[in-house]
Amino acid sequence: MFYRIIRPIVRFIVWVLNGHLHVHHKERIPKGNYILAAPHRTWWEPILFALAASPMEFMFMTKIELYKNPVLRFILDHAHAFPVDRKHPGPSVLKIPIDGLRAGKLSLIIFPSGTRHSNKLKSGTSVIAKLSHKPIVPVVYQGPLTFKGLLMRKSLDVCFGDPIYIDHKTKMNHKNEESIDSKMQTAWDKLDKEQNPDFHYVAK
Repeated sequence: MFYRIIRPIVRFIVWVLNGHLHVHHKERIPKGNYILAAPHRTWWEPILFALAASPMEFMFMTKIELYKNPVLRFILDHAHAFPVDRKHPGPSVLKIPIDGLRAGKLSLIIFPSGTRHSNKLKSGTSVIAKLSHKPIVPVVYQGPLTFKGLLMRKSLDVCFGDPIYIDHKTKMNHKNEESIDSKMQTAWDKLDKEQNPDFHYVAK
């Protein structure tokens, strides 16, 4: 309930601050729930992705440090977020999203690289996709990377790609994980060129 209440409020705030959220190829999103996977470029991407893919509701990982603030903890808990200790992840990093996806009501937003300053992909996304039997939908964000740029009302573009399906018989060995990672990276590169051939991401 909280998620549905807060979403139009957040949409209004984004419109007031910027007013230029453009969604491309939403028709590529498959029926049912799925894993929305993106290269991490700015902290407000999860917000824009969740708005762009509405009415689907999403769960997402957040660093455990954010839960120290009681107000922020309340918001995160009621917005389908779950904490992750990046130094000591633990089995819940996989169990929570897999169980949530299997339940069928929520999709997952995930950044396979983990941070905005890394291009190295981690294996969690492919494992979650296989064990939950859900497709990976590649998505990219192109737009301002700083709050100042956001306020300058530069275009915010979210572009969805074709889903990547993982056969449940696929073994999650190093070779197959690298193959899935390569498919995601290729999909992101294709989306970036499709949306804006001159786009080049530089971490801020």
